[in-house]
Amino acid sequence: MACCGQTSEEQRTQISDAENMAVVFAALSNPVRINILRHIAQHRHCGCKDITEVLPLAQSTVSQHLKILIEAGIVAVETVPPRSRYQVNEHLLKDMAFTTSTFLDSCCEGKCC
Repeated sequence: MACCGQTSEEQRTQISDAENMAVVFAALSNPVRINILRHIAQHRHCGCKDITEVLPLAQSTVSQHLKILIEAGIVAVETVPPRSRYQVNEHLLKDMAFTTSTFLDSCCEGKCC
């Protein structure tokens, strides 16, 4: 039986949204990754070396953080030999902003579930 009159499709959508939110929030749960994301957003198509020049981190550390951001879909990578260029997945972040806003609004409306 559906909670509060929700259809099973609405419940599946909420579960999917929750899973997607968890993946993105887990990737963003580290302040270093947030700083890397900010740098990439401000400097389109930058490379790992560009990031290490402004953050006090070893290139291997930056690479590990980039891997997590890429796996979560937050950052996209384009390989243009001899280097890789990174850019923010704006579509994903806009979807996440909408999904998060909708989620928070539903929590504040005092509705059940």
